[in-house]
Amino acid sequence: MKEQLHHQHLRSDAVYPFDARGIAKRFRHAAIFGALDALSAGEAMLFVNDHDPLPLLEQLRTRYGDKVAIAYEVRDPHEIRIRFTVNTAGGDPA
Repeated sequence: MKEQLHHQHLRSDAVYPFDARGIAKRFRHAAIFGALDALSAGEAMLFVNDHDPLPLLEQLRTRYGDKVAIAYEVRDPHEIRIRFTVNTAGGDPA
């Protein structure tokens, strides 16, 4: 019988990088939603981009509400770093 491999998170408070600059614009939002949906409570994604993604942030607030916390770490005109954290009280984002 073939052993099945499962992805296991090493820590519940892990932070995973997500650099949107290397993803084609038409795929970015779907990729970001997929990445957030894969996170467990307490985990975070450090999002990096070359512009402030205000329409995306509004979509995230609509889709996840208070289940995902949004916090800027860097907010410069050509460098954006945002930490998206799945709240432990809200459970998984999806």
